[in-house]
Amino acid sequence: MTTTATIVQSRNLYMAHALALVESEEIGENTRIWAFAHVMKDTRIGRDCNIGEHCYIEQGVTLGNNVTVKNGVNVWAGVTVEDNVFLGPNCVLTNDPNPRAYIKKSAGSLVETLIRANATIGANATIVCGVSIGRYAFIGAGAVVIRSVPDFALVVGNPARQIGWMCICANRIPMLVGQELLTCPHCQRGYRRGENGLEPLPAACDASIPGSTEFSSFHSVISTEPSVEG
Repeated sequence: MTTTATIVQSRNLYMAHALALVESEEIGENTRIWAFAHVMKDTRIGRDCNIGEHCYIEQGVTLGNNVTVKNGVNVWAGVTVEDNVFLGPNCVLTNDPNPRAYIKKSAGSLVETLIRANATIGANATIVCGVSIGRYAFIGAGAVVIRSVPDFALVVGNPARQIGWMCICANRIPMLVGQELLTCPHCQRGYRRGENGLEPLPAACDASIPGSTEFSSFHSVISTEPSVEG
């Protein structure tokens, strides 16, 4: 089966497979939507995104630019995903902390989740709603996240716990107790501990790094809950 190109009302050009169901009119240029994906109306999807097979993007969801949604991921109402986020295969996002089949809840009662720019959610990880995943944070495969994750933190396990930091270059930085300044052993970028995780030192900021832009021109979101380590 070949793919087809579709022009939406905004006149942006994106690609949707012939077997994808796309109802939204707000999809950015060069986004690719593959077979058996369902994108509902009133979703906002930025440019250069890749939405894999058997994905479901629910009404009201916002995806930033250059977001990768691998096969089998469901993104529910109340979830906001900033730029350059990677959602690994079959990772689980939620919006109701205490569901019952016999209790019907309104959209306003659902609990929001924010995934900040450049974060990675590993395959089969579960993000319990009501948390914020920090910028450049890395959620290991199969982790169950029940609390907010700091910027650049590496977390694994059930429940997820922090075991280190992840550099912009996607390599691990050891978590040294009491050390305020850290250096990536792979690319030599420097960081300091901040209120919400690590902060790159000014000399380490490199605009040429893909995904280094932390704020999206496609949308603007603000975390209402500070990240905490743990």
